[in-house]
Amino acid sequence: MRIVFIGSGNVATHLAVALKASGNEIIQVYSRTFENAKILAVKTGAVPVNDIGSIFCDADLYIFSVKDDALPIVISQMPRTNGIWAHTAGSVPLNVFSLFKEKYGVIYPLQTFSKDRGLNFSEIPLFIEGDSDDTTRTLVGLAKTISTNVQYLPGYKRLYLHLAAVFACNFANHMYALASDIISNEDIQFDILKPLIAETAAKVMEMQPVAAQTGPAIRFDEKVMKKHLELITDPMVKEIYSLLSKSIHIHSL
Repeated sequence: MRIVFIGSGNVATHLAVALKASGNEIIQVYSRTFENAKILAVKTGAVPVNDIGSIFCDADLYIFSVKDDALPIVISQMPRTNGIWAHTAGSVPLNVFSLFKEKYGVIYPLQTFSKDRGLNFSEIPLFIEGDSDDTTRTLVGLAKTISTNVQYLPGYKRLYLHLAAVFACNFANHMYALASDIISNEDIQFDILKPLIAETAAKVMEMQPVAAQTGPAIRFDEKVMKKHLELITDPMVKEIYSLLSKSIHIHSL
């Protein structure tokens, strides 16, 4: 397929490179910042542009990969084109396109992306939704050229999946950041926690998370938790510790 990317961030970069490698043609990359568009365009053999009015009108597919809040604005500024319009957001409904396009859909990759970190895209789940059976089939067919795990998922379920992903990925990573702050203040390197983090992640690949839970909260060890709270000086972190401990205990009952 001949594909135009609107956006050049983390998701766009990995998706565009994977689509290019699978034999699709990335003909253009748009970004408000020309240099950002150029970086991805060089990787994919595309033409970079920073004027949305200069977007080619004859592509087969236009993939919008921009911030969720910016997506409706960008869509409203798009010139009329041929082809399917699709976004990559987990929390934005399909019908964000409905006032501007007849054929539209969603390609939602369930993964955390950083531009400079390589990934095996074939292992990344892709969740597809289209305005019609025909659009859905087209997007599923394209998705299967880059991933072995492609599924249809309606928008309301995609929103729940995105919420779960925030807990499993973004919130979990923030806990690592807080843990790093706690020990770095005592001149202890974060690397010492990595075997523990790796084993925690490995366990949930083989057992249910509730069964893998350990620690003072699940035992409701009040003396240990009180000592921990006394060590925490940041009121917000103290509240996070208390709320998570309470949630862990209640969830285990």
